[in-house]
Amino acid sequence: MNPSQLKHVSIDGVSKDDYPEFLDAYIAYAEDGKGNALTEDQLIAIGNDHPDFVQEMAHESYTWCC
Repeated sequence: MNPSQLKHVSIDGVSKDDYPEFLDAYIAYAEDGKGNALTEDQLIAIGNDHPDFVQEMAHESYTWCC
């Protein structure tokens, strides 16, 4: 599955203690292009197949505060 087709992607496991690597970051929720929620197996597969996408999303979701 192409991550560029995902909608409503939610990343979890992002911690300031992990910055900048965010090694614990993972996709917690996402929908395909048709609006169907991905299964846990599909989320894991995307994370394994596209770690750069997970990293990019983790950096985008990181709150640069305090």
